[in-house]
Amino acid sequence: MRAVLAAPPPTLLVIAKSPAPGRVKTRLTPPYTPEQAAALASAALADTLHTLGTMPAGRRVLVLDGEPGDWLPPGWEVVAQTGGGLDERLAAAFAHAARVAPHAPALLVGMDTPQLSAAALAEPLSAARRAGTDAWYGPAADGGFWALGLARPTAELAARLLHGVPMSTPRTGAALLERLAEADLTIRHLPLLTDVDTAEDARRVAAEAPDSRFAAQLGTVDLKPEVAS
Repeated sequence: MRAVLAAPPPTLLVIAKSPAPGRVKTRLTPPYTPEQAAALASAALADTLHTLGTMPAGRRVLVLDGEPGDWLPPGWEVVAQTGGGLDERLAAAFAHAARVAPHAPALLVGMDTPQLSAAALAEPLSAARRAGTDAWYGPAADGGFWALGLARPTAELAARLLHGVPMSTPRTGAALLERLAEADLTIRHLPLLTDVDTAEDARRVAAEAPDSRFAAQLGTVDLKPEVAS
C-alpha cells in the first residue's frame, strides 16, 4: 500500500502540429478544403487535450510543431518539437519527460484520436494497476499506434525503441512491438482506436464520440455528395 501511495503520477505527452491550413490533415483534402481540415484538426486536438486534462498527471506536456493557439487549455507546458523524422521527435519527447520527471512514467499520444476516453488510460496508468508493466502500447486500426507509454523512460531507451522505426506505414505498429519485445519489456495493450486520416475515418470517429468537439465540427462541414453519409 505504501508503494502505491508513493508512486508518482504520470507525465502525459501530446505530440501535435499547430492546426494551420495546409499543414495538418492533408489527406482530408479533398473532399475538405485545407481550412476545413485544419478546423477538424483543431477540434481533434482540443478534444485530446481536454481528455488528458481530466486525468491524474504530474505534468502535461504538449510537444508542438508550430505556435499554440486559443485551443490550448490551461495546465499544459508547451515545448517545441526537435528536428529530424517522426521517430526522432517521438524519442526526444520521451527524453524531455525523463529530464523533467525522471521517476515518473510517461505516456505519449498524438492528435488523431479525439474519441479517446480518460477511462481508457486512467485505469491502466493508475498506481494500483501499473505494477509489473514496463510499457503501454495503443494499436491503431491502420497498423500504426496511437499511444506509447514507458514506465521508466530514459533518453537511451526511447532512442533504442524508436529510432529507425518506419513511420506512417501499415507495419509501423508491428515494428514498434518488435522493438519492445527485443528490449524485454512487459507490455500492456490499450484499446484499438481509429486514427483520423481520411474522410471515412472522420465519420467513423465522430460516430464513436458524438458529443465531442470533433463530431460537432464535422457536422458543420458541407460534404461533397460522394462522401456524404
